[in-house]
Amino acid sequence: MLEPAFLLLCLVIVAALVFDYINGFHDTANAIATCISTRALSVKSAIIMAAVLNFAGAMISTKVATTIGKGIVDSSNVTQMVVLAGVTGAIIWNLITWYYGLPSSSSHAIIGGISGAVIAHAGITALKWAGLKKIIMALIFSPILGTAIGFIFMMIMYRVFRNSAPSGLNKNFRRLQVASAALMAFSHGTADAQKSMGVITLALVSYGTIKTFEVPWEVMVACATAMAFGTAAGGWRIIKTVGRDFVKLQPVHGFCVETASAGVILGASAFGMPTSTTHVITSTILGVGLSKRLNAVNWNVAKRILVAWVLTIPASALVAYLTYQVMSPLLGR
Repeated sequence: MLEPAFLLLCLVIVAALVFDYINGFHDTANAIATCISTRALSVKSAIIMAAVLNFAGAMISTKVATTIGKGIVDSSNVTQMVVLAGVTGAIIWNLITWYYGLPSSSSHAIIGGISGAVIAHAGITALKWAGLKKIIMALIFSPILGTAIGFIFMMIMYRVFRNSAPSGLNKNFRRLQVASAALMAFSHGTADAQKSMGVITLALVSYGTIKTFEVPWEVMVACATAMAFGTAAGGWRIIKTVGRDFVKLQPVHGFCVETASAGVILGASAFGMPTSTTHVITSTILGVGLSKRLNAVNWNVAKRILVAWVLTIPASALVAYLTYQVMSPLLGR
């Protein structure tokens, strides 16, 4: 019979990989929504490309994983139950927002989930406020940067190609958009798969399997694979919200959105800052839409997206807090 601590570790690993899988079809939908909506790629081709490049991106670095695993809480306050409840809270919130087609942030969900579970276990003083501040500032400012870069990039395109025929321009940019979509999918892998890497490594340190916080290569491969499979499952509900309902896009717009978003995400990942792919690409679409005119943006959809953004951290924290209270008497702390 398995010892309780080892059983909890196994449950944590499974839950983290499930989170990565859900993240694959939840957040990757944002990465490929624009190239599908502009018909630069078919749904099948876009999903296959994104799955492969998500895997590749996830294997590049572990800086974001380290930030997630060490920057939110002191590892001395982390137990297997804390990690399990935190990941479960993030999974539940992701499924709720996916069901309603809302592009919420998996980054926010896992941060809120771990924070809520730690508060349930050791109180609010167990949080690392300096680390949380750094993470939250990155998650706040990356959408602002995405909106600004998307707007500026699109205005430059208008200026450079103002005398070009729309039909020829869109034909050429449809080809270029395949490359920009590939870059976006790769950048998504560098940021999002690493959140589960950080969670699993944190659990391994807590259990005593490893002594210091260094992501094992086996964890990297497992998380990258889970995200790739999740990506292959697709995420049509969110693709529709981001790629069709929010702002009507042509290939030149999609190229600007994907290139600008990938630049923001890759830059942040290089510094170990866990940006939200969802927030960055949605805000970049907003910037591109605003470059056309104010009413090019579906403000009703924008309001729904904003509500999901604001609610994600407290909602996932609350779900994780309640999950901890329910699970801990059953499985032990």
